[in-house]
Amino acid sequence: MTAILKPYVHATLHGIRRPQSYSPALRSAYNSWAETVRDDLYGERMDEAKGKEKELRYADVGINLTDATYCGFYNHHSAPSHPPDLPSVISRATSAGVRKFMVTGSDLDQSLQAIELAKQYPGQCYATVGVHPCSARSFDKYQGGGEDLLKELERVAREGMKVGWVVAFGEIGVDFDRLGLAGKEVQEKWFQRQVEVAVKLQLPLFLHSRAAHTSFLSILRPHIVNLPLRGLVHSFTGPLTEMQELIDLGFHIGVNGCSLKTEENLEVVKAVPLDRLQLETDGPWCEIRASHAGMSVLKGVQGRDGAGEGEAWKKVKKEKWEEGAMVKGRNEPCEIGKVARVVAGVKGIGIEEVVDAAWRNSVGMFGLGEERNPA
Repeated sequence: MTAILKPYVHATLHGIRRPQSYSPALRSAYNSWAETVRDDLYGERMDEAKGKEKELRYADVGINLTDATYCGFYNHHSAPSHPPDLPSVISRATSAGVRKFMVTGSDLDQSLQAIELAKQYPGQCYATVGVHPCSARSFDKYQGGGEDLLKELERVAREGMKVGWVVAFGEIGVDFDRLGLAGKEVQEKWFQRQVEVAVKLQLPLFLHSRAAHTSFLSILRPHIVNLPLRGLVHSFTGPLTEMQELIDLGFHIGVNGCSLKTEENLEVVKAVPLDRLQLETDGPWCEIRASHAGMSVLKGVQGRDGAGEGEAWKKVKKEKWEEGAMVKGRNEPCEIGKVARVVAGVKGIGIEEVVDAAWRNSVGMFGLGEERNPA
């Protein structure tokens, strides 16, 4: 603003004079100044509105926070590569918009550890209870036998349900890709028995299926009528026909980095109905890697300053760990935004629509300390 215009602006702002009383030259100068101020103010308000953009709210419904890597142990080494950093992992995720963590129980011990996390992080962490198909041999190795282990799983789940810590029965299912860890018969037997326990408890299922779709469904079908909440088939990597069959039976599909590896995977994710989609990371595994088809989609989708995508934090090798940094190759829940962006990209919709739908679906199925059917 020029010096000559200052007294006129002052007079106008304080109601002493009106612009109409100025000479034509002064009136023109004043109007030009006012337009500039208006544009600047409008721009500031637009920037402010962008800053107040709707916060994305995530539920990571498949996260292995009890895994040894979050305590610094890798590849079954007896010595840690770095101090335990789980609190930092949870803090980063919270900063990225993760409000709920459904911590996976893969055997009895990890189920108990997941419940401990639910105690330590009330309102944030929730637990599943169950035995993963690759650990199915643990039933026969349990002191007292498999039926005693099943009873203990039921007891633990029931007690956890009473206080709201346990929200699902799993991770259970069948995995015929890794039969060296547990044979078909033992997997099928204990999947069947665990489903029966879940029906008794009326818990939704947290499910695992790999190269075993026919067996998987043959065990589930007789129980579907008694499972009103059905369950989530997590880390889904199957073909379109299998996905559609699961959808038709009322199940939800869990998507993480492993669900986004190939072009075929992306076509399947594109076809998952929004009202059956849930998001997860399956950390410390299943990150989106450079070789994955999903990475090219991610690069083509404009991020929001890295928010919710793990880009705000430095990444280092585990041997060079430092406080506040992520570990390269160790997936974390703060990366869930990347999964959401790829899903949004393949579906051609906004990330907010994807994240809102996934949140509603996860809360609707598992509760997670929220109202299942909010008004």
